[in-house]
Amino acid sequence: MWRHTASNFLNLMIVALFLLVGAIGWGISQYSAPGPLAQAICFQVDPGSNMSRVAGNLAEREAISSEFIFETGADYANKSGLLKAGSFLVPEAASMEEIVSIVTRGGQNTCGTEVVYRVGINRLQVQVRELDPATNRFVELVSYEPEIEETPEAYTQVRASSDTRYRVSLAEGVTSWQIVNALGAIDLLVADVSEAPPEGTLAPDSYDIAADMRVSTLVTQMSERQAAILATAWAERADGLPLASPEEALILASIVEKETGIAEERRQVASVFINRLNQGMKLQTDPTVIYGITQGEGVLGRGLRQSELRGETPWNTYVIDGLPPTPIANPGRASIEAALNPDTTPFIFFVADGTGGHAFATTLDEHNRNVARWRALEAEQSTDN
Repeated sequence: MWRHTASNFLNLMIVALFLLVGAIGWGISQYSAPGPLAQAICFQVDPGSNMSRVAGNLAEREAISSEFIFETGADYANKSGLLKAGSFLVPEAASMEEIVSIVTRGGQNTCGTEVVYRVGINRLQVQVRELDPATNRFVELVSYEPEIEETPEAYTQVRASSDTRYRVSLAEGVTSWQIVNALGAIDLLVADVSEAPPEGTLAPDSYDIAADMRVSTLVTQMSERQAAILATAWAERADGLPLASPEEALILASIVEKETGIAEERRQVASVFINRLNQGMKLQTDPTVIYGITQGEGVLGRGLRQSELRGETPWNTYVIDGLPPTPIANPGRASIEAALNPDTTPFIFFVADGTGGHAFATTLDEHNRNVARWRALEAEQSTDN
């Protein structure tokens, strides 16, 4: 009798074990399988929240099929205690495993509203944007210039939100003075820098910022990034360049940056200046003359006069030989790389061609014809206006 009972119990235990293993396997497959979310969403995790509350909110939004499996999977992966507050983009059909990773890995918000402070050559622009989960693209809510426009209500509202992301975006070719002045005007930051860093040493790029961040901290990040970009480009430079140091490369890169906004032209423009340096010719580039007048503090806002082209300043490359003593702006990565790996061309002249680009020439006669065409086009455009 007892043997029969023991046999039945053993069989029951085996069945139970198989059921348990099957249930665990099913749960694991559900945890990692595509989820029920039909369209991407922005999901908010509040400060002080926990995994149970998050699971409930996700279930309400039909992003997960089981709160129990979600919590159990997070516990098993030792991620329950790693929950981060913020706004996160949860993609369509994301698995529970993917969602746990999204809300626990930290870093900047991947969804919601952001404010971008755009530091340009002529202005500081504030742009408030919101991510559209369906397209994964930002939609502009409002844009304004704080120096000449009143602060819109939309900006005030997002500034009061705890999960708004903030960035500073520097245009290529801005001067150090322009950068420091613009950063000092951003109400989010603590303005503690009174003098502009050396010209050319700040990397035009996008930087995450936070409330009460010091401008000096941000400037240090910009300087370190530019130094790293320059060091890498210098190490990978072409052979035989007439540049004695990374500092000279930075000077040339700043000239290339100010001479063209066409990405495809940068290496050609750089080749012209390299060819001129190799042949002992003056660089004769207008942006250096302008820098000699403004010292990088503001925009000239008019054409150059003949007297200014002849005027002696350390930066006037119509007068001095070789490179000026400092950069004339903060060049971006592409211009630095172009200066150190220029195209191989015979060109020693270029002039605007009316399309935003330039016409290049090898001989003075060819260049003069290009100049004549450009002046005729200028005259025609002036008549049309």
